[in-house]
Amino acid sequence: MKNADVILIGGGAAGFFTAINAAENNPALKIIILERGKEVLTKVKVSGGGRCNVTHAEFLPKDLTQNYPRGEKELLGPFHSFMTGDTIAWFSKRGIELKIEEDGRMFPITDSSQTIIDCFISETERLGIDVLKSQSVKTIEKNGDFWKITTASEVFSSEKLVVATGSNPKIWKLLEGLEHTIIPPVPSLFTFNIDDKRIKDLPGLSTEASVKVLNESRKTILESEGPLLITHWGMSGPAILKLSAWGARLLEPTKYHFNIQVNWLLDKDSSEVIEEMKALKIELAKKTVLKNAQFDLPKRLWKSLVTASNISETTTWADISKEEIVALASQLTEGIFNVHGKSTFKEEFVTAGGVELKEVDFKTFESKKHKNLYFAGEVLNIDAITGGFNFQNAWTSGYLVAQSIAN
Repeated sequence: MKNADVILIGGGAAGFFTAINAAENNPALKIIILERGKEVLTKVKVSGGGRCNVTHAEFLPKDLTQNYPRGEKELLGPFHSFMTGDTIAWFSKRGIELKIEEDGRMFPITDSSQTIIDCFISETERLGIDVLKSQSVKTIEKNGDFWKITTASEVFSSEKLVVATGSNPKIWKLLEGLEHTIIPPVPSLFTFNIDDKRIKDLPGLSTEASVKVLNESRKTILESEGPLLITHWGMSGPAILKLSAWGARLLEPTKYHFNIQVNWLLDKDSSEVIEEMKALKIELAKKTVLKNAQFDLPKRLWKSLVTASNISETTTWADISKEEIVALASQLTEGIFNVHGKSTFKEEFVTAGGVELKEVDFKTFESKKHKNLYFAGEVLNIDAITGGFNFQNAWTSGYLVAQSIAN
């Protein structure tokens, strides 16, 4: 049996961050990280297209919490202890500078996730933390004041146990055996599959839009706005991903078959657009409707929506009929698209689900069911929209677990 003061299950972002901070705060601790795979930090490697979206430039705790469909209330206190500014300082202290992109996402200035991986691995080596790979955990038992962890090949014992395994159904099963409630996982952060001739020839086109998810009686149940990206299989981009995160629980029962309404002009309504087009009849009288894109829309999208409104390519603004104006205004501001399935967003598979939040003390991220059992990262029923927020949850929870353990 291998003994340690602290064992961390999970060699990902949350596991490494917790271990490093615990060892730094209390160098006397013997710490072991158990990773089931042959490699550590695999999710860090692919995050942000291989650049690692470390965090997001949001510097007020309350504003930061609003990016978490699950965990918004619980993370407010923890973010007062450790959040974006602390993350930037933590990496800076280790020689890694972060930069802010236009949309607020923050990356290492090297634009490489390997920078973060190298930092974590060199820190574990410097601090004498054992990182053991190919250690798939089979059982977790409480043995008096100690935790007994059995893997496929070895048995470990420790006083403190940190579970940082992300969305791992096998570990959730073991935690259920320790009387923890697990909220069943459903996908979050996914793109919408849409087969529609209006967008068929537009993959790669990105524009600002507002999108509503409609229920069967055409009432709005979710809405968001932001950049919308048309893809080969449908729609993606922040406007869609936000809906998938906030709607993770609502959309799952539909088996991902539902309607969305897209307003390509954000907050303009059809009556405003009709009035503006009446003015265009005079202003652009001799020009054809098809070839003269309006409302700052991308030309290809404009052409597609004009065609969908049954306006011929030779129709001039002077000749456009009242019915055609109404049809085009409707396509521009309230087009209905049928979603028939979902696709994973890049390699960043995120789920909503995990350890029930009421069973965790958010001052320390310690279990309320068992002393010296802690949780960090996405093993909890906490998840965020895309943009570096899931990592920020890993850093914050890992830091607070480490503080509690080291003290």
